[in-house]
Amino acid sequence: VTAVLALDCEMVGVGADGKRSILARASIVNEDGNVIMDAHVLPTERVTDYRTAVSGVRAKDLTAANGAVAFKKVQAQMSELLRGRILVGHSLKNDMRVLMLDHPKRDTRDTSLYHPLTRPLRPEERCVPGAPRGRGCRALRDLARQHLGLEIQKGEHSSVDDARATLALYKKFAKRWESALRR
Repeated sequence: VTAVLALDCEMVGVGADGKRSILARASIVNEDGNVIMDAHVLPTERVTDYRTAVSGVRAKDLTAANGAVAFKKVQAQMSELLRGRILVGHSLKNDMRVLMLDHPKRDTRDTSLYHPLTRPLRPEERCVPGAPRGRGCRALRDLARQHLGLEIQKGEHSSVDDARATLALYKKFAKRWESALRR
């Protein structure tokens, strides 16, 4: 395990309309892009929308027979892995919400909130909490294409691929990013 870890999660929908999200898959890669953890999670509620076209998650992935792990176990492992490390991700508030975890702001690097990776807000948009004033978030897919020449999320998402992409973005801007944080 390295000092910097990148996280991405995939979610499925629960509730009558399937709009409320719960954790379905959690992935962490280290500074070298190697997978440290990649787990499908046993649902804690009845899934009403697998969101497969985006999440890549299918009903069979979330069964004990196929290796899915209890939420509390995944949550505890994630908490232990992340403790004392820099956490990199894109729109991390969503991932941390479904993991029901917190991470110190000083150790968090969110590519959706880093000023050079944001864009001016359109008149009809609202600022995302935590984003630089008057700035909006850009899709990870667009940032990966523009800054890394990577094509990701062409259909179903992979939390491992997305974690690697956010890590690569962080590494590309790390010197400037860390310098700005020290000011």
